[in-house]
Amino acid sequence: MTTDTTEYMEDAQGRFWPQSKVKPIDKARDSLVKEMMVKAVALNAALSEFKKSAFGDIAAFVALSAEEYKAKLGGKKGNVTMFSFDGKYKIQFAVSENIQFDERLQAAKALIDECIKEWSQGSSPEIQVLVQDAFKTDKEGNLNHGRILALRRLDIKDERWINAMTAIGESVQVVGSKQYIRFYERRDDTDQYEPKMHHFLRDRQ
Repeated sequence: MTTDTTEYMEDAQGRFWPQSKVKPIDKARDSLVKEMMVKAVALNAALSEFKKSAFGDIAAFVALSAEEYKAKLGGKKGNVTMFSFDGKYKIQFAVSENIQFDERLQAAKALIDECIKEWSQGSSPEIQVLVQDAFKTDKEGNLNHGRILALRRLDIKDERWINAMTAIGESVQVVGSKQYIRFYERRDDTDQYEPKMHHFLRDRQ
């Protein structure tokens, strides 16, 4: 037996209710949700198509520009900023790498601990705090990559420290990347740009 959906409405449990028994506000809500969902699905499909086109168009333009100057571009990194001729619009294409540290980070941490223990009486308190903060984890147990890599900028000549910094550098593993496109429009009579659209991203492994 087929239920006539013009006379009945199906609820979340799969039960059919006569239209006459469904409150007008529930009918209005149902209609609004379904109408907006149809529009959202269509918009998402158009956005997905635009993302593919945008990534492809920028990659093609970068290649064309490189060809004009006989330059060869390689690798995944390729951050690019492009402006319209009048400078009113700006598009940024960026590649953000997702990095992790392998077991060599633990060796680096051991060497750093040796240095800090030995320097504890005469070293700068700021350096001690910087090192301690670098290896703190967040609530999910994740390390802050930026703080750890920032240690490599410290000008410390101790051979153990130098070896630790080498170990940190060699422990970095790129496990994926994300590509972003951001769109900006310049504010009238200023050199400031404001975002006109949330960035799109595409994961790459």
